[in-house]
Amino acid sequence: MDQYNINQMLEELGIRPINNGLHTGVKWIETNGELIESYSPTDGKLIAKVKQATWDDYEALVSRAQEAFLYWRLVPAPKRGEIVRQIGQELRKYKEPLGKLVSYEMGKVYQEGLGEVQEMIDIADFAVGQSRQLYGFTMHSEREMHRMYEQYHPLGIVGVISAFNFPVAVWSWNAMIALIAGDVVIWKPSSKTMLCAIATHNIIQKVLHDNNLPDGILNLVASSSKYVGDDFLADRRIPLISITGSTRVGRKVNQIVGARLGKTILELGGNNAIIISQNGNLDMALIASMFGATATAGQRCTSTRRLIIHEDVYDVFKEKLIRAYKQLHIGHSLDSKTHVGPLIDISAVKAFQHAQQEVIKSGGKIIYGGEVMTGKGFESGCYVRPAIAEVENHWDIVQEETFAPILYLIKYKTIDEAIKLHNSVPQGLSSAIFSTNIHETELFLSHAGSDCGIANVNIATNGAEIGGAFGGEKDTGGGRESGSDAWKAYMRRQTNTINFGKELPLAQGIKFTLFD
Repeated sequence: MDQYNINQMLEELGIRPINNGLHTGVKWIETNGELIESYSPTDGKLIAKVKQATWDDYEALVSRAQEAFLYWRLVPAPKRGEIVRQIGQELRKYKEPLGKLVSYEMGKVYQEGLGEVQEMIDIADFAVGQSRQLYGFTMHSEREMHRMYEQYHPLGIVGVISAFNFPVAVWSWNAMIALIAGDVVIWKPSSKTMLCAIATHNIIQKVLHDNNLPDGILNLVASSSKYVGDDFLADRRIPLISITGSTRVGRKVNQIVGARLGKTILELGGNNAIIISQNGNLDMALIASMFGATATAGQRCTSTRRLIIHEDVYDVFKEKLIRAYKQLHIGHSLDSKTHVGPLIDISAVKAFQHAQQEVIKSGGKIIYGGEVMTGKGFESGCYVRPAIAEVENHWDIVQEETFAPILYLIKYKTIDEAIKLHNSVPQGLSSAIFSTNIHETELFLSHAGSDCGIANVNIATNGAEIGGAFGGEKDTGGGRESGSDAWKAYMRRQTNTINFGKELPLAQGIKFTLFD
């Protein structure tokens, strides 16, 4: 019995039992690489297979993308924005089935799957407006009868490497902005969630086809590193690589791309903390902590990993947290009652177990959860009960990012100590404080406060809006995607000086005289 209408969803999205792994934005190309099978972590069932794209397929695609860029860069930016607007409209039509596939293939709960597709729609809307605001900057020249200004030009081909945890939204953050900037895109999705990428290209294909756009503007290469790996990163034809992944992978990418002086946008690991002050609203902090730590089963780069709690409210808050965790419903990702779905695969479960072992070895204590779920409904082996542990911030395991729902509790005495603890990890993505004390909140947001790219007050660490630039510092990579002025990363900056006079004065008052 197909209780959740999976087959209907796959049919609506054009997912076949075996799918090609190469798309030019307008059409699918026959591929002959080895088959990759996509199993749902929700129920362990085979969803569909993908014939991987090979390096020869990639080479042919890059040539098409290069040709398409020569056309696309000269389309006026507002007209490029119109194409993005239509893509957003098409995504609206398919929000429900695409959200369901995201949930089923990745494992996040259904409402989160729908929310991810909504992010795609939102960034499309944002990019439409941005297409009329690719502003330059004018300045005064030191020379008479001269005008100076800056402008931005398209870069070329943008390579987007997305992670399994946000299988479609991260692509859209990059692709929609790259499109209005005049770039073309080659998308290499995670091998764990290729069907989401294939479904997305089935959706956007209609827009590109109906507007008579050429092959190569929005491209998909569904392939493992066996076929398209380091050579993709080293390809000088790709001026910008945007990658979401672990810090370890990001370092490797940066080395390869940097060796050819290419550009990167690195969205890497997080070790995000919430400071819970004695002056904070504990009920609000409780909801934020639970959602931050357990949403997407702790598999967000912005997931809450650490709670830094004032000693005066530590015991009270700990008990509130345990009682609340006991109410979490763990189950099928498409069940409307579910709060926590499965981890992506068995290796993630093992990492979850390893983290707990390291906590205990270091002298810590698991005060709630941590079990691997068994029995009916948990046959995939990917379900765990979210864990809470009492730890010390300097322990090696606490300094690492475990991509699973394990939450570390740490006690503090003063706000200065809390901020020091907060910043004393290698990562620097997202952060938050719960306090109604303006001294504490302003200190947290000051130069002496959070060292993260995102700092929130009375809000969870996860759930960033597309209007702001998204990214972090330190081992998080320093990149920025999505809103604000992140569009500048997808363009090349040029300073222009125009002499509209009849003489040629040189800069800095230099005199250059020719002698007979």
